[in-house]
Amino acid sequence: MPSLTELAQSHTNLSEGDVGWLQLLMADWQILADLSFADLVLWLPDREGKGFWAGGQMRPTTGPTAYVDDVVGTFVPIGRRPPLDEAYHAGRLVREGDPDWRDDLPVRVETIPVRHQGRVIAVLGRNTNLLGVRAPSRLELTYLETAADLTKMIANGYFPALGQRSDHADTARVGDGCIRVDAEGVVTYASPNALSVYRRLGLSGDLDGVSLAETTRALVPPRKRPDEETISAVFGGRAHRDTELDTGSMAVIVRAIPLRPGGEHLGALVLVRDVTDLRSRDRELVTKDATIREIHHRVKNNLQTVAALLRMQARRIGSGVEREALDEAVRRVGSIALVHEILSQQAVTETVAFDEIADRLGSMVGDMSALGVEVRVRRLGSFGELLSDIATPLAMVLTELLQNAVEHGFAGRRVGQIAVEVARPPGHLVVSVEDNGNGLPEGFDLDGHSSLGLSIVRTLVESELGGRLQLGAAPAGSGARATIDLPVE
Repeated sequence: MPSLTELAQSHTNLSEGDVGWLQLLMADWQILADLSFADLVLWLPDREGKGFWAGGQMRPTTGPTAYVDDVVGTFVPIGRRPPLDEAYHAGRLVREGDPDWRDDLPVRVETIPVRHQGRVIAVLGRNTNLLGVRAPSRLELTYLETAADLTKMIANGYFPALGQRSDHADTARVGDGCIRVDAEGVVTYASPNALSVYRRLGLSGDLDGVSLAETTRALVPPRKRPDEETISAVFGGRAHRDTELDTGSMAVIVRAIPLRPGGEHLGALVLVRDVTDLRSRDRELVTKDATIREIHHRVKNNLQTVAALLRMQARRIGSGVEREALDEAVRRVGSIALVHEILSQQAVTETVAFDEIADRLGSMVGDMSALGVEVRVRRLGSFGELLSDIATPLAMVLTELLQNAVEHGFAGRRVGQIAVEVARPPGHLVVSVEDNGNGLPEGFDLDGHSSLGLSIVRTLVESELGGRLQLGAAPAGSGARATIDLPVE
């Protein structure tokens, strides 16, 4: 399904500013759809004047839909829907006298010019499924009255308003709780859900006829309130803004949309939503996140302690095969500790950015002054995000391959280079470790080799990671090349 921007660029002469205005409208038009109990379709004028393109569509959550199928991207030529043509060219609201029948459904159609900087840039179609219409209650009448005000604001270029978008992803919706206040901020209607929110805040009476700002001040302790300017602007309905109340036992998101259909401020729509449970879950997630990171931190510390003890034991031995074995164990423990260190520093997710781990392993292994060789390790390509249960064994595999290249590939040399090449074909991770050293011994056979390091690599790659390991001569020049191919999501 094409986006609004794609349709505007392909079929219209709308400017970037016009498209931005329409995007602001679409960001908030769920409110209008719910208040109207109607489907909304945004129609864009064709650049050649031949008709209109459907650039967006929104269904109501408060009533039945008038459109069974999606219409975005469809074209309506001039003359097929006269109210659409009239709203665009005359710049006024148009309502059909008789219902339009679609899929055996009677639909009332209204067309609303969308005005920006004094020009009509699009038309908003409002389509009401008349089978869902019933005797209106006070709530429905208030919804429809507010929808009529917002409709006039769109036609006059007063809605949407710059800066009105909420920063909250869980911003209040019409069905969460709807309050209508007059120009003085006095409540003229509060929906049952809105009244329930205020009852949970401690309200004992009703909201009708009271100042919403003053009532909120009385219910929320001073240290828990927003600043006075925010209370007056939001609860008084004087600014397109939102705020969040958190009394400690309850959290509420409040959003105000001032109403001025003719340009003069006559009141506001105030939406409220109880997000106590959401905030409680957020706090639980933060606590869980901190706990998991602390566990990784402690595991890292314990592994570093183990490495330090092995290092002390190695010093007592002096030199020889036993010393080399302990030094290798220190490096292996260190590679695992490095993974836990990075996991302890990032937000808890199922994945870990492996590039940093690979680069730090390369720096650790490349510093081999004790063997009298200077090695430069460089990475080509990106590992990207890997599942955490892949990261630890892969870190050990990479450590062993780098260590093996340094110890055996550069024997008798003073400098060397190792390239770690990474590719991510679909469903796979392919990593090659290639050095420019002495190469493999003549007659080398991976299956018959008894090196502990290569045995560890094969076990981790084939058994734990379910991949394949290949070891052979470098494709160009001297040296060896080890390649692992792992299945990844």
